Parts: sequence; C-alpha cells; structure tokens
Amino acid sequence: MFRSPYKYFWLTFLLIAIDQSIKYTIHRYLVYEGNEISVFGHWFKLHYVLNRGMAFGMELSFIPGGYGKIVLSLFRLVAMVGIGIYLVRLASKKAHEGLLWSIAAILGGAIGNVIDSTFYGKLLGNQPVGSPTPWFHGQVIDMFFFDPYQGWIPDLVPLWGGSWYSTPIFNFADASIFCGVVSILIFQNKFFDQPKKKEIANNQDIKNSETEIIEDVSPKKNELSEE
Repeated sequence: MFRSPYKYFWLTFLLIAIDQSIKYTIHRYLVYEGNEISVFGHWFKLHYVLNRGMAFGMELSFIPGGYGKIVLSLFRLVAMVGIGIYLVRLASKKAHEGLLWSIAAILGGAIGNVIDSTFYGKLLGNQPVGSPTPWFHGQVIDMFFFDPYQGWIPDLVPLWGGSWYSTPIFNFADASIFCGVVSILIFQNKFFDQPKKKEIANNQDIKNSETEIIEDVSPKKNELSEE
C-alpha cells in the first residue's frame, strides 16, 4: 500500500518557515553584517554574517565572470528537486518512518538555503558587489555562533597549527540538514534493514508456498502409482 509523503512534507514546510523567519528577523534587527547579540555570555551569540558560497564559505571561484554563484544556486535547485523525488519514491516503497522524517528535514534545510541564494539578492539586496544579476546571487544569512574559543592554534598541533581558529557560524537550515544526516548515520542499520527483512520474509513465504504445493502433489502421485 502506498504511504503518502504529504505528512513528511509538512515537516519540510515547517522547517522552511522557521528558517526564513529567523533569517528575516536577524536581517531586520541586526541590520549590518558583523553585528551580534550575546545570548549566553561569550559561549553563544547571534552573529549576523553573510555566506556567499557553500558550507564554510567555499566558492566556485574557478568559474569566471561572477557566474560561479549561479552555477551553485542551480545545483542547489537540482539537488532540492532530487531529494523531493527521492522522498516520494521511498514513501511509495514504505521505507522506515525515521528515514522519511530525516530526509524531510534535509529537504527543508536545502530549500531554506536555496531561497536565500535565489531571491535574497533581489529582495534584500545582499548580492556581492559586481554580481551580473541579483537573481541567484543572494547570500545565505548565518547567525548561530557557538564561541567557546577563538585564537591561534599552537604550531605544535598537526595540520592546523599556526592557523586562526573560530567555530563555524551556521543557520537553522544548516542545523536541519545536519540533524537529518546524523540521524541517518546513527540509525542506518535500522532504517535500511527493513526492506531486506521484508525481502527475506517474502522469499520465505514463497519457499513455504512451494513446499506446501509439493507436499500436496506428492500424495496424489503416490495414489496414481498405486492404481
């Protein structure tokens, strides 16, 4: 029986609404990038920062003419559609409820950041200077800043020694994606074993049916041979 995906999309829409509300509030009240509000001393702050690229500020700088952002935004759109289709297909196959909720959370986070990239350049005017168009050049608004330590990492530390350390600043959409991915990683055996168990059960049912047929036919053969 088909399992409707609509209830999972409700979670997606809820996460999008929360994400966009937080981002608009930060933009409205902190006004300028770099402004911040201390929530729990120096440990947790709301810090207004714009992310023009992917996670941790990475960009497609090898694409000339300022079109790297368009490529990235279009890639996000394609990924968003792909995740939505995948969710519907999993629901039709009666996948584990936890897996479906996790993917719905990932989809909500993905769409939340796609909205920023697609529309914020036009609606909020936060596209980078020199962008060929405000559409698809919006910068993602980040604000959650857990700040236990900032400073230079000692040279003795392998790989990262001698560099400046600061915890990444993220938004609600990023947190939704992170929670969805982590839940899949933690419960992957439970999420993905269910189809295997069903397949084994179906195979066992087929074998049992074949055995019953053979047992039913065998006495009849014996009766015919006796006659």
